[in-house]
Amino acid sequence: MKEIVLHKSKNGLMMAVLWVLLYLAGLGATIYGGILMDEGKGLPLLVTGVVWLCIGWIPFLGLKVVGPQEAIVLTLFGKYVGSIKEPGFYQVNPFCVTVNPAAETKLSQSGDVDTSKQKALVVPSLEGMNLNLNKTGGKKISLKAMTLSNTRQKINDCLGNPVEIGIAVIWRVVDTAKAVFEVDNYKEYLSLQCDSALRDIVRLYPYDVAPGVDTTGDGIADEGSLRGSSEVVAARIREEIQSKVAAAGLEIVEARITYLAYAPEIAAVMLQRQQASAIIDARKMIVDGAVGMVEMALERLSENHTVELDEERKAAMVSNLLVVLCGNRDAQPVVNSGSLY
Repeated sequence: MKEIVLHKSKNGLMMAVLWVLLYLAGLGATIYGGILMDEGKGLPLLVTGVVWLCIGWIPFLGLKVVGPQEAIVLTLFGKYVGSIKEPGFYQVNPFCVTVNPAAETKLSQSGDVDTSKQKALVVPSLEGMNLNLNKTGGKKISLKAMTLSNTRQKINDCLGNPVEIGIAVIWRVVDTAKAVFEVDNYKEYLSLQCDSALRDIVRLYPYDVAPGVDTTGDGIADEGSLRGSSEVVAARIREEIQSKVAAAGLEIVEARITYLAYAPEIAAVMLQRQQASAIIDARKMIVDGAVGMVEMALERLSENHTVELDEERKAAMVSNLLVVLCGNRDAQPVVNSGSLY
């Protein structure tokens, strides 16, 4: 469906004044014709005035007001007429109908699609009838940038570990004809495609960097991960969503990861794993530093000829220094006043 943008109907104010004047003229003709009926004349004028009063309200149905960053899609007896996307006061065919199947669908900022209709406020009228005070006013399509924040999803990463992840998607409507006619409800369609794209991309990455994992599809292992490559992952999610919703006339401006964590059932175990990895890395760094310090001490003693040590004494010295440098507690020195043997 190709979008047709209407520009030549921006004469609503002038036409509204004209219809009001014509309606007042019809009212005057009815009154004046009724007066002339007493003299046996004025029947044609009276009939014309009454007919116009009965149908003169129809042109007012063609008056449309479009605000900034809003659009309306018009159909005439089921045929697409065009879309109005510029702000202004318009006069269109009064039999045209404004179409927006997603008018009552609300995308929550922190939840999934909410399709529940608001309960109408109903009060009893004087005649005992019910008066609806919460009637939907118009079916305009917003062209503003909007935010979709779907509920957090539990997805298995490429290693099979369940993770919980949530995203925020900034989107807007760029083609009103496709949004209205190509899909049943473009807001629900966007929400479902966001869920699908998120699952497709998250399954390609591990939560943390893992050896032998190819996240780019080039056959070469890389260091991509959900936690360390969040910008790259978000960009791929945006591209994936855009490829799915382009047919609905939507543009994905940006996609961002708002929440990322291991699933509760494995969070404690993964935390212990991370702690163990951190302890091993720290111990490795301490041992490397201690060995370097021992080597430096032996070299300095040999260069300055401070003391001559045989291999057995060097081994004892290395053992003592490593215990002191690698221990978790402060060393408690023992002063030896005699010989080592």
